[in-house]
Amino acid sequence: MAQQSLRAAILSVVFLVVVLGVWEVSSQAPEASEALTEYEMLMGSADQEARVPPPSAIIVRAWEQLSDPFYDKGPNDKGIGIQLGYSLYRVLTGFFLAALIAIPIGFVIGMSPLMYRALNPYIQILRPISPLAWMPLALFIIKDSETSAIFVIFICSIWPMLLNTAFGVAGVRSDWINVARTHELSQLRTAFSVILPAAAPTILTGMRISIGIAWLVIVAAEMLVGGTGIGYYVWNEWNNLDLTSVIFSILMIGLVGMLLDLGLNTAARLVKYQE
Repeated sequence: MAQQSLRAAILSVVFLVVVLGVWEVSSQAPEASEALTEYEMLMGSADQEARVPPPSAIIVRAWEQLSDPFYDKGPNDKGIGIQLGYSLYRVLTGFFLAALIAIPIGFVIGMSPLMYRALNPYIQILRPISPLAWMPLALFIIKDSETSAIFVIFICSIWPMLLNTAFGVAGVRSDWINVARTHELSQLRTAFSVILPAAAPTILTGMRISIGIAWLVIVAAEMLVGGTGIGYYVWNEWNNLDLTSVIFSILMIGLVGMLLDLGLNTAARLVKYQE
């Protein structure tokens, strides 16, 4: 098993080196062998073509940004650490607010077929709506871009957690619930001591899905509302035609998203291990 993991790691590094090497070579602009005449320049026969920056330029930009990630030189010039901090605050706030609502409702739905049939039509109507479709309405009602962005994260996070919680609770073995009834445990105690531990892996899977969706949505939401955040940073650097910073920020988005997913995946594994 360890030998297979080592081989996979080596192969992954080889792929990375090959991709970066091809990218570096193909991104270098060819030098003109002859000077352009004034006539050619006037006629526009030698148009300059914008090129994707090479990995070496992105590494240099990453070093510049990460060496001082929390600088603040004004509204449109903040470090990558500050921008990611704003985005993480919005994502985690909306995510945990959604968990406070989704998990209890999921428990009710999972434990009561009647409540499932009563609420399922509303869930099926609201769940497919794009989270960004709520943004204009949120801006109109809330009249605050920060709170509106958090509301959009709340909306997109709630459905995976709610449905996975309901599925996990409904899938708890009836034998365990019957044992709890035999011991005359109250419904509340049964929920916490029997159903919650059994459904925890499924609930955490829903939370893992939700955090991934929330991190995707916040980038688009911040492009719309502007001001701060990694989504605004990407859009602002694009407006400045700084593709090096755009690609660097895209890589940072992927890295932070991977860390968020890894955290919840680790929690899910710990829960399964304790079982």
